[in-house]
Amino acid sequence: MIDVERASRWYGQVIGLNDVTCSFGPGVTALLGQNGAGKSTLIKLITGQLRPTTGHVKVFGELPFANANVAGQLGYCPETDSFYEEMTGRQFVTLMARMSGVEASKADSVAGAAIETVGMADRADTRIAGYSKGMRQRIKLAQAMAHGPRVLVLDEPLNGLDPVGRRQMQDLLRDMGARGRCVIISSHILHEVEQMTHNIVLLHRGRLMAVGDIQEIRSLIDRHPHRIRIKMGNARTFAQRILTLPSVLSLQFNRQDADQMEVETVSPDEFYSQVSELVLETGTEFGEFSSPDNNLEAVFNYLVKG
Repeated sequence: MIDVERASRWYGQVIGLNDVTCSFGPGVTALLGQNGAGKSTLIKLITGQLRPTTGHVKVFGELPFANANVAGQLGYCPETDSFYEEMTGRQFVTLMARMSGVEASKADSVAGAAIETVGMADRADTRIAGYSKGMRQRIKLAQAMAHGPRVLVLDEPLNGLDPVGRRQMQDLLRDMGARGRCVIISSHILHEVEQMTHNIVLLHRGRLMAVGDIQEIRSLIDRHPHRIRIKMGNARTFAQRILTLPSVLSLQFNRQDADQMEVETVSPDEFYSQVSELVLETGTEFGEFSSPDNNLEAVFNYLVKG
């Protein structure tokens, strides 16, 4: 749906985005990066707010800048609020639906459906000036999806929501991706993103650092051995057997918990297979088995901080 080909964007002498090539298709994709990484610049290129200085961005095969045909198929939820405070939530979402090309006869119904979807039906006729941060965020999401766009671009969509609201929005966005919509979520809250998708585009200082499935990306970072934590009753005895496995690089015990050890390996799949055979052979019972490296935060830190 979206193709970014060697796109760069300069602000005078400052590089906002530097020679980035990636694509976004159906499903949820997380756009990640620290402040100044280039996330906002890429979002503005996709939504047609900016032109690339070099390269190109195409949405449905068309250039999005000042393109009404593309804009009508996009739903955009900016990080910064920009409301008509005197309006009610329903009035605002209805207006935005009309501006996105929905016919007047249908605008009320589609706005109501979107408001219902984000859980704001009971406050829809309250003026936005009286909304909390969480309510404002929900109404922003409602206006982004009311016209039934094929692509949703959401900049920090979970900010301001309480824990229940966050979970509801995560489920909603994940469901939209599963139904074939292209959902792009810009965020810095890594554990929340990981609950919605494993597909990421990672930017750092304007450059593309990684794109694809988190676990596949992690498997390519060979300079950082995988850490695997094991907790069991007879840890020291079992550790002697683990050290004989060819896939193991090192093993150390937790100083605070003698029953917990951490293994380093460059071949996690091989290790998992070997340790499973060892467990069956010895009849050992495991207490806990986990890896602090098979998550988004670890991948992010390895790529960005080296």
